[in-house]
Amino acid sequence: MAFELPKLDYAHDALEPHIDAKTMEIHHGKHHAGYTNKLNAAVEGTDLEGKSIEDILQNLDLSNSAVRNNGGGFYNHRLFWQVMSPKGGGNPKDNVAKAIDDAFGSFDQFKDAFSKAAATQFGSGWAWLCVHEGGKVEVCSTPNQDNPVMPNVSCGGTPILGLDVWEHAYYLNYQNRRPDYIEAFFNVINWDKVEELYNANK
Repeated sequence: MAFELPKLDYAHDALEPHIDAKTMEIHHGKHHAGYTNKLNAAVEGTDLEGKSIEDILQNLDLSNSAVRNNGGGFYNHRLFWQVMSPKGGGNPKDNVAKAIDDAFGSFDQFKDAFSKAAATQFGSGWAWLCVHEGGKVEVCSTPNQDNPVMPNVSCGGTPILGLDVWEHAYYLNYQNRRPDYIEAFFNVINWDKVEELYNANK
């Protein structure tokens, strides 16, 4: 079964003014679609064909740049769309809120750590909140389309929140003002989905 571009749960303009419709249209319909198509081409006819994206990435030969870049791009964006919502924002609740408080001391300190990881990622990449077995959470960043699911990446665990800091994710609206984009992201985080992912992977 070939990988398919996931459908959005909201309209392209639903996250405005924080993320604009044109960016969403290009980001989902062009960039994510491109990663999906190139991933399918990279695994076709190999022993990776038919495997889940998680299985592919967890056992990835990092020298396989086509699968690394496009498989990472497929996985990362699939999570990105899920952890945003027109009804997002505010603070986390329940288990993920407690895990954040335990790890960082407060939500504000988590926000500072996550924002710093996103702002200081040199060039293109991602900022992550990951959960480890046992429920501990950690913030880190990765370059390009790498992610913590891959072997030998800067932090382990399972991503439950990710922020795309490639310029294509924000440049139409924010130009070089990456910190403004990061701040805006907190207004659309779908904490219900983050909680669901936390509970499923702790």
